[in-house]
Amino acid sequence: LTRSQDLISRRKAAVPNGVGMFNHATAVKAEGAIIIDADGRELIDFAGRIGVVNAGHCPPPVVKAIQEQAAKFLHVSFNVASYEPYIALCEKLNTLLPHGGPTKTLLVSTGAEAVENAIKIARQATKRQGVLCFTDAFHGRTMMAMTLTSKVGYKPDCGPFAPEVYRTQFPNFYRFGAGRSEAEFVKDELQRLHELSHNTVAPENLAAVIVEPVQGEGGFNVIPKDYLKGLRKWCDKHGILLILDEIQSGFGRTGAWSAFEQMGVQPDISTWAKSLGSGMPIAAVVGRAEVMDAAGPSSIGGTYIGNPLSCAAALATITYMEDIYLNAKGWHVGEVIRKRFEKMKAKHACIGDVRGLGAMMALEFVHDGDPQKPDADTCSKLMAACATRDLVMINAGTEKNIIRVLCALVISDEQLNKGLDIMEEELDAICS
Repeated sequence: LTRSQDLISRRKAAVPNGVGMFNHATAVKAEGAIIIDADGRELIDFAGRIGVVNAGHCPPPVVKAIQEQAAKFLHVSFNVASYEPYIALCEKLNTLLPHGGPTKTLLVSTGAEAVENAIKIARQATKRQGVLCFTDAFHGRTMMAMTLTSKVGYKPDCGPFAPEVYRTQFPNFYRFGAGRSEAEFVKDELQRLHELSHNTVAPENLAAVIVEPVQGEGGFNVIPKDYLKGLRKWCDKHGILLILDEIQSGFGRTGAWSAFEQMGVQPDISTWAKSLGSGMPIAAVVGRAEVMDAAGPSSIGGTYIGNPLSCAAALATITYMEDIYLNAKGWHVGEVIRKRFEKMKAKHACIGDVRGLGAMMALEFVHDGDPQKPDADTCSKLMAACATRDLVMINAGTEKNIIRVLCALVISDEQLNKGLDIMEEELDAICS
């Protein structure tokens, strides 16, 4: 056995099968956009540890900040003793991600935890219980988050699920456009919201609508701007809070701090995690101050909210992102990927769509050019073939027929093009 194979074998013996294993890569060291596996091989990381290392693996200023904080204290619990890194990070996020006036932030440890708290805050602020979510959504694996998550395969035999959660169709223009213009499609999808008011749930019973501006696990489906604007108006009309889940799309991934700022829509609450801390477990709920303050004493938070090491890492990460103009790098990386993906699409009929925002780019594989006929086989073959050439990739989509790229935005052009070369060459071989 190689060292990697031995590690995987030990994993299978010690770790429950239910913990996802998207590929058989291992890691003993990582830097920038490269992972060193247990056998010393250099792997180009197009998975970005599921979108967590926008600023790269182990940015030196972040490592230094963690080391310095570790020498001071590891944990005192923010509920028991207030400390500078937590407060400073909240102040920074409130400035960076304003929600239309005075803004406040709650820090927690994971994206799912952020979603759970966002729903609790919305319910307390509105004194309502209902929550509307979308098909192909992914919001986490804790109970409320899992209920909001669309993919049935992620929650077998896990019910009963949280009550008062309703689901409507995500406005996926590629899949459901059916020859209409985007404007016509959006008009029809917004009409669906009005029909929902009569056949699914009364708007006056809804506390919140939660949606990803760019769906992550769902396949990098970008919500049409005019739909999101119409959704905002619908929420305002009925006193419903709009929660935007930016956990995968935030911090430079779409070429800006947030996807919502590019769409001209202001949420009432937003959720953040992943690349906020360069891999340290930290997440945030950001929202309008009056909404955030509606939560009762001790109804939100927890023992490990805003761990000081994670707060120090997040502050250093954001500063580093600003110093290296990471948002601009996101646009550059996205343009390089988009051009190569369009080239592949022109050659291969199995590619139905190329889409994304900034560097959040995806390829969707279908049969016969039909959006309703997902081709998971070609997708899995491509991932496996690229893995043999030291390129780590992950899929997406309810049918697992979509390749998504979440590489570090600090990736060099040489590394990026090498990875894209491998993808293109292996796809040529598969399709021939």
